[in-house]
Amino acid sequence: MRVRRRRRNAAVVLHEDVHRGSIRVGKAGRLCVIICEVSVTELQIVLIRSSGIRITVRGAGVLDEIPGIRPKYNMGSGNEEISTADIKYTYCTEFIILLDKELTDKEVEGIKDFLLSIGDSLVCVADEELVKVHVHTNHPGRAFEKGIEYGQLTRCKVDNMREEHSERVSIEAEKKRAMEQDEAFKQIKLERSKAAGTAEPEEPAGPPKKYGFVAVAAGEGLGKIFLETGVDYIIQGGQTMNPSTEDILSAIARVNAENVFILPNNKNIILASTQAASVCEDKNVMVVTTNTIPQGISAMLAFNEAADPETNVKAMVEAGSGVKTGEVTFSIRDTSVDGKEIRKNNIMGISDNGIDVVGTEVDQVVKDLIDVLVDEDSGMVSVYYGEDTTEEEAEALRGYLEEKYEDLEVDIRQGGQPIYYYIVSVE
Repeated sequence: MRVRRRRRNAAVVLHEDVHRGSIRVGKAGRLCVIICEVSVTELQIVLIRSSGIRITVRGAGVLDEIPGIRPKYNMGSGNEEISTADIKYTYCTEFIILLDKELTDKEVEGIKDFLLSIGDSLVCVADEELVKVHVHTNHPGRAFEKGIEYGQLTRCKVDNMREEHSERVSIEAEKKRAMEQDEAFKQIKLERSKAAGTAEPEEPAGPPKKYGFVAVAAGEGLGKIFLETGVDYIIQGGQTMNPSTEDILSAIARVNAENVFILPNNKNIILASTQAASVCEDKNVMVVTTNTIPQGISAMLAFNEAADPETNVKAMVEAGSGVKTGEVTFSIRDTSVDGKEIRKNNIMGISDNGIDVVGTEVDQVVKDLIDVLVDEDSGMVSVYYGEDTTEEEAEALRGYLEEKYEDLEVDIRQGGQPIYYYIVSVE
């Protein structure tokens, strides 16, 4: 197994040839980045919110079951048929163990070793009270029996993967199973905490007011920018670390306002935001359907304290939709997208329309991407540089942009976001 540590607080990167990896996530607030084979054609980048629990990934299978995981890019067409002859283990088996007592490391390893002896694609998440298990096997009963040795089972589920005829169906089914099991795991933890009287109280912060805001963002710098615009509470999350409905409800509870606006800043988080808004009874919660960080920032700047909630939502959505967004990141595999040949570790410039630029140097790709985004109607370019970009590199980009686009206002800010070297906004 090859392991590359990129930064002290950033990540452990496991390449796609990983067959076994075990990590213990660190202090709350840190992120782990894992790259591993997910399905027949897809690789994905995974962010895991640190929680102090042991997270183990073994086998070359699906990682969607770990909390907060979403695919970064779908590198295949999504319509490829999967031959049932290629499926070694038929049943996707999931369950949660309500432990009789906390397990030792040796006991946890014993569970893993047994499950890997009867299957693959094992994901095991354990803490002092619960063990969440996902495994592909031909013997679900034996997996359940192993779990019963350590406590009661709940949320038991078995799906026949041979009935999933295409890669898209298979991937979507895995995502759905992952979200359902993740929600069940969190709900059990919450119920047990409340029963024990150890649940953290969610008291609203600050004096009562008419309007409040919750925004989703990853990166200390981006969080500070949203706070500067008037956001009350930041949920750490984004494209690859989607918060749950419970996370959003918890954030809403901490905002002491009659009307609370949620800015998901990612299309994959809009559904959970809408669900949270629909079940919140003590506040008027409205979702501003922002798809990107730049849209969220523009939406906040369009807020008018004197307007009513419905008028504000309309104005904020309109302001966000007028922003062009670009992102610069890296490819994790060889592929071809929209006629563009992309090699592993190539740098990609992605706009609202898809992958516009492919290259080998971050500096050149971000320049070319901005050139694609800017047109005769543009008046401002805002650039948020990530945790893997230095201030010196960002300032060099500022000089280039100010020289090339003399009529445009250029703003460079430290975003601190993972995965993306740059997030670009053109208005």
